[in-house]
Amino acid sequence: MKRINFSSGGKWEPIIGYSRAVRVGDLVFVSGCTAADANGVVSGDAYTQTKKTLETLRFALEGVGATLSDVVRTRMFVRNMNDWQAIGQAHGEVFGHILPAATMLEVSRFISPEMLVEIEADAVCLLDYAS
Repeated sequence: MKRINFSSGGKWEPIIGYSRAVRVGDLVFVSGCTAADANGVVSGDAYTQTKKTLETLRFALEGVGATLSDVVRTRMFVRNMNDWQAIGQAHGEVFGHILPAATMLEVSRFISPEMLVEIEADAVCLLDYAS
């Protein structure tokens, strides 16, 4: 099977040594995405950060020939579980018609103190990807 690694050009990818997304055959694995911009700057409340995070996730999926509709599972890591409604609302606006399996966990901190949410995803993409 063909393996495709996708880099979004994010600040942390070369430092830590990972790909934003990896596709092997029909399976796609997207690393934890945050609301960090190209310079690593994060801003906004939990809802705003979640929407930006899901845009980053969509971009990563498209980089390996997948779409949000191919997502079968998401994992949401949140810094404060009191933000669950704002994060859940943003997630629901994007995935409400797709309904992937989802988990939300509170974590003690992220790599940057401004980050409120990080989301990773798994997808199954049954369409051929032409590189």
